[in-house]
Amino acid sequence: MGIYIALGSNLGDRKGNLEEALRRLSRKVKIVSVSGLYETRPYGVTDQPDFINAAASVKTDLGPMELLDLLLAVEDEMGRRRLRRWGERNIDLDLLLYDDKVIKTQKLTLPHPDMQNRMFVLAPLDEIAPDALHPVLKKTVHELYEDLPDKSGCRALGAKEN
Repeated sequence: MGIYIALGSNLGDRKGNLEEALRRLSRKVKIVSVSGLYETRPYGVTDQPDFINAAASVKTDLGPMELLDLLLAVEDEMGRRRLRRWGERNIDLDLLLYDDKVIKTQKLTLPHPDMQNRMFVLAPLDEIAPDALHPVLKKTVHELYEDLPDKSGCRALGAKEN
């Protein structure tokens, strides 16, 4: 069991944006582990720059809704503007899994409703939590990753690349 967050950025200093988001999150939650960085092609809306993505495992006393509020607050603090669905963004923070909780409200759906189809989510998450179980699909993150039909468009970045 664990709590996992996806991070992404495709505007400005992409790597720096992820680092800043983690720094801000660490004021309120304990960052347990962070994956390496992955450069990925855009998903859904393809006429935009490539993303840098990562995943983080966190520990917190915040409940799922409060953690979501924190993620949204960090996005707001960092100046995220929502111009179009799946569009460009300097920072994107998504709550993927919160232990084995299954929640479906207008504001929050857990587990993240499309994570099993997203290479940019599963590649970094598989690095830090291959055995984490999707509580609805009853498959591990690694099994979901292996089930992806197309693993192109996502490459691990070296430590010095931006």
